[in-house]
Amino acid sequence: MEIRRDVFQAIADPTRRQIIRMIAHQPLNLNAIAEKFDVTRQAVSLHVKILTECGLLVIKQQGRERICEARLDSLKEVATWVDECTAFWKSRFAQLEKHLDNEKTKTKNYDNR
Repeated sequence: MEIRRDVFQAIADPTRRQIIRMIAHQPLNLNAIAEKFDVTRQAVSLHVKILTECGLLVIKQQGRERICEARLDSLKEVATWVDECTAFWKSRFAQLEKHLDNEKTKTKNYDNR
């Protein structure tokens, strides 16, 4: 059974987020990436595989080295989702604030009787 991976799955893990940050600045070979972590090279390779499956990086063969390059366009999907959630919650909190203000006004009017 093949697992469908998406960009949200990729950024869910702190190690993968760190790998994304590293290669966003410059392409790196797998060894250079693996050296930055206190986990096995095999674990780093699995993270790189997931990032590749999610389309956030590509691996290019340059001689004997495998170079990881960032492809961050799919992060726009995350940014869009965050913007939508932010707009939704701002609207909800504005409605809540309006409701609380109305309740406060009702309480003041009732107390002034």
